[in-house]
Amino acid sequence: MHASRLDHPEAAPRFTLAPLEDPPCARSSSHLGHDGHVSNRTELPRPAAASEPAEHVSGGPAVRIRMTGQQRKSQLVGIGRALFAARGLDGTTIEEIAAAAGVSKPVIYEHFGSKEGLYRQVVETEFRILLDSITEALSTEAKPRVLVERAALALLGYIEDRTDGFRILVRDAPPSQPEGAFSTLLTHVTARVEHLLSDEFARRGFSAADGAMYAQMLVGMVAMTGQWWLDSRTPDKRAVAAHLVNLAWNGLTGLQKEPGLRSEG
Repeated sequence: MHASRLDHPEAAPRFTLAPLEDPPCARSSSHLGHDGHVSNRTELPRPAAASEPAEHVSGGPAVRIRMTGQQRKSQLVGIGRALFAARGLDGTTIEEIAAAAGVSKPVIYEHFGSKEGLYRQVVETEFRILLDSITEALSTEAKPRVLVERAALALLGYIEDRTDGFRILVRDAPPSQPEGAFSTLLTHVTARVEHLLSDEFARRGFSAADGAMYAQMLVGMVAMTGQWWLDSRTPDKRAVAAHLVNLAWNGLTGLQKEPGLRSEG
């Protein structure tokens, strides 16, 4: 099988992703079921004791160190992500965000205009991080099977590292993206996978036009498995990726009993 390189142009996202510093990730051990229930193990941001960090200088009284505008914005994005992931957009109030950050409500309005503006920024940040990760996985030179392995691992790795972000992407649509951010992201990924499969189909003498249909099937299978693994977390991500590719490449009649990843090593 010859190496494939994905250079298929990708349609621009429908919203502009402003460059941001990667905001501090608020970790959450919650398990949000598909019925929207939040378990009691959700770790929400605690209200800040003061709006600015304190530092003691030469044994004297504590001196407040003011955050820069970008630092404050990143802090609010991180706090907003944790609250939105646990309670959703409608279930989170601007007062809760302000209390967790130790600021007044006007500070949030100054940076984002509204609660919806903060939510939109959180979604756009997570959208960019996940899309960049999958795009990178699909843009290197490798055999098609290895590229699919890498893309599956990119999705599962994002779910593992940025659980709150993935909960937001798959659950609530931002006001500017009524069809859903995750759906939009999958459209971009599917376009790249279609190019990959069309080339492979043509090389094998199949109809290249069928690549679009099979790309939808393949991406949908990986995406749905990712949503299931969000709450399951077993087996580990490499085992899940190996089984995904096992089914995609071998089909039900050719399944291997103990599949492995060819990109290992």
